[in-house]
Amino acid sequence: MDAICSALAYAEFKRATGDGTVLAARCGNTNERIDYVLHRFGFEPPIFLSDVSPRVEDVMETTVITAQSEEPIFHALSQMRASQIRGLPVIDRTSRCIGLLSTHKLTDYLLLKEPNPACTVHASLADIRESLDACVAAGVPSSQPEIYSLLVAAVAEKSFCSLLEGAALRTTIVIVGDRPRIIELAAEAGIGALLLTRGYQPTEAVLKLCKKNGTVVFLTALDTSSTLIHIRSAIQACQMLDEKFQALSADLPLEEARRTLALSSQSTFPVLGQDGVLLGVFSKSDFLKPIPRQLILVDHNELSQAVVGANEIPIIEILDHHRLGSISTETPILFVNRPVGSTCTIIATSYQTAQQPIPTNVAGILMAGLISDTLNLTSPTTTAVDRQILDHLAHITKINPARLAEEIFAVGSPLLTLTSQQAITADCKEYRERGCAFTISQIEEISFSHFLEKRESLLTALEMYRLEHGYLFSALLVTDVNTQNSLLLMRGDENYLRQIDYPSEDRFIWQLDGIVSRKKQLLPYLSGLIANQYRPVPTGFAATL
Repeated sequence: MDAICSALAYAEFKRATGDGTVLAARCGNTNERIDYVLHRFGFEPPIFLSDVSPRVEDVMETTVITAQSEEPIFHALSQMRASQIRGLPVIDRTSRCIGLLSTHKLTDYLLLKEPNPACTVHASLADIRESLDACVAAGVPSSQPEIYSLLVAAVAEKSFCSLLEGAALRTTIVIVGDRPRIIELAAEAGIGALLLTRGYQPTEAVLKLCKKNGTVVFLTALDTSSTLIHIRSAIQACQMLDEKFQALSADLPLEEARRTLALSSQSTFPVLGQDGVLLGVFSKSDFLKPIPRQLILVDHNELSQAVVGANEIPIIEILDHHRLGSISTETPILFVNRPVGSTCTIIATSYQTAQQPIPTNVAGILMAGLISDTLNLTSPTTTAVDRQILDHLAHITKINPARLAEEIFAVGSPLLTLTSQQAITADCKEYRERGCAFTISQIEEISFSHFLEKRESLLTALEMYRLEHGYLFSALLVTDVNTQNSLLLMRGDENYLRQIDYPSEDRFIWQLDGIVSRKKQLLPYLSGLIANQYRPVPTGFAATL
């Protein structure tokens, strides 16, 4: 209750003081009492986050430059050059990623495979015109891809005529410069396209003949070698795909991605969603980006109690009233740790320090958290500050604290409404002392009337939980808020359990009269037993004079 209510109230405080980016979150389930309080004061439970580890989606590029499968690679090359990227996802009409274009493969195709007079290209005349930025002097370029033979007219007239005799004329493109007779022969033959380089202008007679024979005439300012490269870049992206590529999922943890991609030679990694739909792209340089998420911890300051992944993102504030753990940060942060009975007390004093009025509904949940954590000011953790704050909150809400306490503790007995597994983990804190890890959970009841029927299953759940995580022991403190007494259930190392000197009610169960506080009464006692267990035994010696 204290953790949930203080998170919600502090998020409201941050928004009221100008930080609209803060969201309250939880890493565990609520219970009937918490749900009752939140509903009573008009709040929804904080968002549930079981893991805040940085993921691919946190740093991937979502404004993605792509190529369509039927798009000329000339477009893709232009985009890659303008954006200074080495890989480009290729998508189909449903935005599904079908492969990658890489500068390495494109360069090999365009430059390292030297063109020759007999080379071919599978492209449309319309795309060839666009790749050349050429003018059309005659005919209408088709948009239907064909396999065209590229014939560079760099031979003698007689040899050129021989080449034409053996060519499929309608799928032949003749590339020629300032050679009028060669141009006339090509036009007379009725080839598919005539490409004139270096801005050469054909005669009207040639254009008339080309129109008659259905020959498309292109005019380009490029030289012959550049023209060949541009023609070859008119092929569609689907012809140059790397279909075997490594893709990532958006929710892949960055640490796992780092291990996965360490030895990969691929430069760009598509991030895919359902059915292969492209969500973004990831590159190795994205590992250097800051994570767009930070943490404020309330009601705890030990990483063993924090949400999974808390050690991987910046923690910028901590507000707590428990013992100090071993947490460390890279930069100075706001750390408020006060020996009061409730974190809600600290949040309320934050409002007061900032001279910020506490809204009535926020005052209500602060009251509930304070009452719950101090057992309505009867816990030994209660301080004068808690009493002053509760009076102040009661004045704002016009609610009698005693009446609210009755309402809270009358709702939802944990022993009745939770399974044994849920009961031992609902409010469970992990601690570490002298290299030993252990857990202490606590539930509050208005009597022990339901305890007898659940005791064996609770002990079994504790032992299974302890063994699963390798703890020295796992404990559950069941507190009667009316009598201010507790029962302690523990499963753990036999040598350790033998040290407990509270009255034993049964095997693995002890009677703790007057003990209601986990942090101030029980934890110091159990930690002291660990210290006793590992205290060096003095070695005797004899001395002679």
